[in-house]
Amino acid sequence: MQTIPTHNVLVIAYYFPPMGLSGVQRTLKFVKYLPQFGWQPTVLTVTPTGYFAQDYTLLEEIHPYHIEIERVGSLDPNRLFRRKGVVKMPSERWRKLLTFFSDLFFIPDNKIGWKKKAGQAGEKLFEKKQFDVIFATAPPFTDFLIGMELSKAFKKPLVVDYRDPWHEYPYKYYPTPWHRWRNYHLEKQVLHGASRIITTNRRVKELILLRYKFLRYDDITIIHQGYDPEDFELDGSVSLQKSEKMRITHAGVFYGDRTPKYFLQALRQLFSNYPKLKGKIEAYFVGNFHDEHQKIIRSLGLESDVVTTGYLDHSRCIQHLLASDVLWLIVNNDKQSPGKLYEYLGARKPILACVPNGFVRQALSEVGSCILVDPYDVDGIARGILQFYEQFEKKQLPRLKEHVVTKYDRVTLTEELSKIFGFLVE
Repeated sequence: MQTIPTHNVLVIAYYFPPMGLSGVQRTLKFVKYLPQFGWQPTVLTVTPTGYFAQDYTLLEEIHPYHIEIERVGSLDPNRLFRRKGVVKMPSERWRKLLTFFSDLFFIPDNKIGWKKKAGQAGEKLFEKKQFDVIFATAPPFTDFLIGMELSKAFKKPLVVDYRDPWHEYPYKYYPTPWHRWRNYHLEKQVLHGASRIITTNRRVKELILLRYKFLRYDDITIIHQGYDPEDFELDGSVSLQKSEKMRITHAGVFYGDRTPKYFLQALRQLFSNYPKLKGKIEAYFVGNFHDEHQKIIRSLGLESDVVTTGYLDHSRCIQHLLASDVLWLIVNNDKQSPGKLYEYLGARKPILACVPNGFVRQALSEVGSCILVDPYDVDGIARGILQFYEQFEKKQLPRLKEHVVTKYDRVTLTEELSKIFGFLVE
């Protein structure tokens, strides 16, 4: 028997489908499953605008739940590309330059031009519907400012969801001490006004507690990223054809210091040391792929060993994960919680993980069936690929620990969120 929602929650999320990429997944899945636990969400998001990927299939997931979505225009840089739709990802050099100027002129981020219109739309939504809780997810951290103002105006509890850290975000620049102080001041205001703080991992929780001494340990709850079990219930007729090669797949985008360079160098080294493996191992990259990385493939002579698919809609991406023998992950800091990691777990495939010491490495060590290597250790990556190939050849690739994997089921994680909402209402 399906639960009939008895409470309303306003969800503030600039990044929401039809935008694609992993940043929209967490919010979408919360919205999808909250009605099962007595909460009817209304989503306040931006009008479709220029972005690096679009995926309308994600919207189809929540269509049966009759979710109200209020879309509001924004005066931010993405607006310049709204007629273009999908925008090509800039090179790493241009990304750094654009990020610098963005952080120089916009605080807390370049979505601040959305704040006024979104706030006005939020007020009109409150006039139509009695919301019990406001849920704001970030980045962009402009979402938190909108949530804070609506919470003050309508005296409703605010729950803020850190998908990434604010002050310590690895790819954020502070051009001057004033920029750093201003971001700190805004974050402090938000945290003072929030009724509950959520993070995706313990490292971000530790950083917030360390910086803001007025917070107690119990003020912050960790709700991990996760995977949706329904995504992996594919029709058997929709499976991808696969060669007899061992397939290693990476899903997602590369930016900053997160690069495929060291993995590709390791693959080339492996073929040099073991020429007979050439033609028996293939690497797939699912997602947007920079021209500069294509050049690396060509310079290493790996054109026949590497396949790049470009951006695929979510269901197609899942098919590629399931058609793989091994999945490759790279994380170069201990602050971000990559959503793709948890979809890797949902696919139940062994993982070659290039990760530093931190919560991601610990989580993977618990799940088993993973080879853990430092992100820039070419020799270690080559050894990891070889070890998996030897197991693949014997048809003895390891299995993940099921009881650990199921901890990251998005239905269970959404239930945790609903309990937080319920506690605040009671």
